[in-house]
Amino acid sequence: MKDTLWQDYPRPQGIQPHTTVPAAESAPRDTSITLISDEEDDASFFRALESQGILLNAPQIEAVRHGTGPLLALAGAGCGKTTVLTARAGYLLSVRNIDPRQILLVTFTTKAAAEMKSRIAALPGISAAKARAVEARTFHSFGLLMLRRYGNLKEEIFGDARAQHAVLQRLRREIGSTSTTPPETLLATLSAMKLDGGSAEDLPKDTPEERDRCALLCRYEEWKQEYRRIDFDDILLRTDILLNDPHTLAILQERFQYVMVDEFQDSNRLQYGMVRKIADAHRNLMVVGDDDQTIYSFNGAKQEYILNFPQEYPGTKIIALDINYRSHPQILGLGTHIVTHNTARHHKVLKAGVAAGQAPRYLRPAHADAEADQVVQRLLEQQKQGIPLGDIALLHRTISGTRAIAERLLMEDIPFIQYGEAPVFYDHALIRPIMDHLRLAVKPRRMDALPGVIGPLYISRDAGMDHIMMKEQQQSKKYPLIHLYHWDRLKSFQRQQVKDRIVFLKKIKEMKPLYAIQEIRRVFYDKFASADFSGPATRHKDTIRETLDELESAAGKFATVEEMVKFADELSMKREKMTELLKQESPQGVHLMTIHRAKGLEFPCVYLLGASEGILPHEAALQDFAPEDVRAAQNMKGPDKEGILMKAALEEERRIAYVAVTRAKQELYVSSPAMHHGKTVAPSRFLIEAFKS
Repeated sequence: MKDTLWQDYPRPQGIQPHTTVPAAESAPRDTSITLISDEEDDASFFRALESQGILLNAPQIEAVRHGTGPLLALAGAGCGKTTVLTARAGYLLSVRNIDPRQILLVTFTTKAAAEMKSRIAALPGISAAKARAVEARTFHSFGLLMLRRYGNLKEEIFGDARAQHAVLQRLRREIGSTSTTPPETLLATLSAMKLDGGSAEDLPKDTPEERDRCALLCRYEEWKQEYRRIDFDDILLRTDILLNDPHTLAILQERFQYVMVDEFQDSNRLQYGMVRKIADAHRNLMVVGDDDQTIYSFNGAKQEYILNFPQEYPGTKIIALDINYRSHPQILGLGTHIVTHNTARHHKVLKAGVAAGQAPRYLRPAHADAEADQVVQRLLEQQKQGIPLGDIALLHRTISGTRAIAERLLMEDIPFIQYGEAPVFYDHALIRPIMDHLRLAVKPRRMDALPGVIGPLYISRDAGMDHIMMKEQQQSKKYPLIHLYHWDRLKSFQRQQVKDRIVFLKKIKEMKPLYAIQEIRRVFYDKFASADFSGPATRHKDTIRETLDELESAAGKFATVEEMVKFADELSMKREKMTELLKQESPQGVHLMTIHRAKGLEFPCVYLLGASEGILPHEAALQDFAPEDVRAAQNMKGPDKEGILMKAALEEERRIAYVAVTRAKQELYVSSPAMHHGKTVAPSRFLIEAFKS
């Protein structure tokens, strides 16, 4: 690693030295000990909680005591929402003597549901039988329970991700698909479409790659019907239909008199519809969430559900859980001063419940690679100081944002736990075919690179490889790809493309890597990967172009194609070895993840990478007009002339920045590279706004 000087500052670049550093107000120290006297009817319940170290503050007490009618609990980051939900369940059981079978508590993850159950069971005065009788489940688990009990469900649940991926791969071979889109991305695309009321047939078909994806996912849906399988999205869709039956709905409304929803801001149309239908008869619906943390619109989450809840349920009691017990005042103050610039939000100002600490520090590296060098240098210093790597998180906005930092971590042998797609950028499903062209240019007989070259020729990779391997056994060739030229299954124009591609590989071998990649994109790959500018603009195309642009940025530091290929292969080998080490019991490693995956987590030390214009906020939110798929998702016909959708997109980016900042407990480092994909970029406007507010 280069001997890079670590430089951090108390304020972002562009902010005057005398400007006040944002800080949250300290919260009052009062708890149930001082707020609830022994003479009050429910004092014994709170005294019992206190004996277990559960000391509730004033807004928490108000939420726990809530009886009937709708309640919106606005739970800011780190404000103890899980404690409030479980304590209210305990209050209903112990103080109001509600039948536990009448309580329904729904959340988004199996882990969260299990934690709710265990916390309720641990509350004083709650028997194990009572805790078990409370229906605490995920939306999907609850829907499945209802389908089995009332919906005559005959299909098997097809929920294992690896099995789904295997079926998709098998179906690729069956229909001769050439799509390079990874299975997890395909399934996410299908999920978003179905949860928004569409089907696989409604997916875009403007390019060959899009038509290929649509055909593959339509075949996948057919396969599920043939083999009597349903997935998690189907569970929600069928539950929605089941709850339209008046008889079934009446049974559930009679059973569940008290409904509570966790992480309400992440609800999609079907999830909200489920609890709304059940609660309509009695209106005893408590939703807990934070409108400032609605960052999953791409998964169908609608911020308007939490914003409009008081209008949907007139007479709603609104309680702001506004005391943060996670971040110290300077970190919390930055987050609060960022998100307060949004207009579509419930007004609330979080207060700090912990003592002051180190104010956030700001970096201004030249570019992503310099950012990675500086951060890794700091990580090595922290290691020497004995700071556990597991206490540290590196957060980034997009998958392409991991490229530089992952490279440096691997080269310095710093173990890291990565969440999401391919751990090495060059092995990303979108990048791999380009790298395989470079690999074949250097070594024409590199068999592991052939599939990545066959796909962009619009030839089935599996069938093509089978033919090549069969012919290789009969007669090996310097360029095994040439076997496809003589394959009678191909049309004449396809065979000519094979011949032209071999000539092309010979040409790019002598180019600079950057020019070689630009030529690959120009000649055929951008069109193949739906990254060209034909057809309507979409978020999907923006993401593809951004990832390919990042590859070009990486290529600029290599002198030859051979050097770049060797570096990428070395990274892959290092990552394989590190993955084996991380399989050991209780592995320690830095957490490397997108901000979206970090939501709900907290870390003593956080590095926020890429806090620059065009990265955070993302370039897609800075466009003049909303892409077609965004307009379609909002049922908007024609152009967004008033810019409503783009304003909403920018506000979501601001919420993403808020979520990132509020993951930090003690230390926060915010890095704003000065260059991004060859362009000079300013520090994120969200940082500047926070200091000027």
